[in-house]
Amino acid sequence: MIPFSYYMLGSAFLFSIGLAIALTKRSAIVALMGVELMLNAANVNLVAFSHRDPSFGEGTAFSIFVIVIAAAEVCVALALIIRLFQHFRSVDLHKVNTLKEE
Repeated sequence: MIPFSYYMLGSAFLFSIGLAIALTKRSAIVALMGVELMLNAANVNLVAFSHRDPSFGEGTAFSIFVIVIAAAEVCVALALIIRLFQHFRSVDLHKVNTLKEE
């Protein structure tokens, strides 16, 4: 059986990589992937805690709920990115730093 600390270390690693990607990348799509990595790290934590303590059985169900909400979030974010590209002809977050009309 895999020790509980390995799950926590793996989750922290995933979260830190996702945070680094979300903060440093210029593309909106890649930044969105970083945010999704952070959400998946939180899901790993929920499932690990649920597996460690059987009385915390809602962790897995809540993790599935978070995955469904994240899928809806990705749909909305991709729609916004498509509109951003149609308006500014770029998905570079440094080029698109204003929301006002030009």
